[in-house]
Amino acid sequence: MAKARVSSVQYEAPVYQFVVRLGQCLRRFWNVHIMSFFGKQEEEERIPPGQSIFHKEKIVALGQMLKNKFLTIEERAQAAHRIGLLAFTGGPMAGRFAAEYMKEVALLLQNAQVAPKTRILLLQSVACWCYLNPITQKRAKFLKLVPILTAIFDTVPESTSKNVNSSLLLKFWACYTLSVMTCNNVSYMEELREYQSLKHHLQVLSRENWEGWPENFAEVLYFLIGFHRH
Repeated sequence: MAKARVSSVQYEAPVYQFVVRLGQCLRRFWNVHIMSFFGKQEEEERIPPGQSIFHKEKIVALGQMLKNKFLTIEERAQAAHRIGLLAFTGGPMAGRFAAEYMKEVALLLQNAQVAPKTRILLLQSVACWCYLNPITQKRAKFLKLVPILTAIFDTVPESTSKNVNSSLLLKFWACYTLSVMTCNNVSYMEELREYQSLKHHLQVLSRENWEGWPENFAEVLYFLIGFHRH
């Protein structure tokens, strides 16, 4: 019994340290690649907690843009991107406001004809919406975002250098977004483990050049799912 307890502690300690380090890594990456993207805009949209209704008004206005099929897909994706940011900066209440419009994001992500650059904006919106928020993560699961995101890894780009690079960057962002969703959510880990081809895709992506990223998020996701134990 004592030996079993010591073994358990020895195993849990490095796992705990990894999760802590991953949380710090996600935060650094968030600050550099997400929040800095918005510059002054982000500062303007920081709203005191007591004024969360202002977040709702902005999210509703952006949600109307997201649903407006007369706008270009790029414009709709930009609206989704800002909804995600407001969902993050506005806290749990803003996350609930944003949930109403995430179905549109899911639908756009399923469209393989949408340019990779635009789909990356949508992935960033999902990452913002789900960041350390179990409630929105549960909602994302209901919207079937896991199979939608894992389908990105099955995409085979046309053979031109530009298309290959764009497709690879899209897959990098899919790895990051799934890492955000999975970091503190066991149900995601269990669901992702069921995707037979995902293990191979992550192994291939982990060998790509992740220069400029704080972590190799293919490896991070591989570890979080528990593929290293199977």
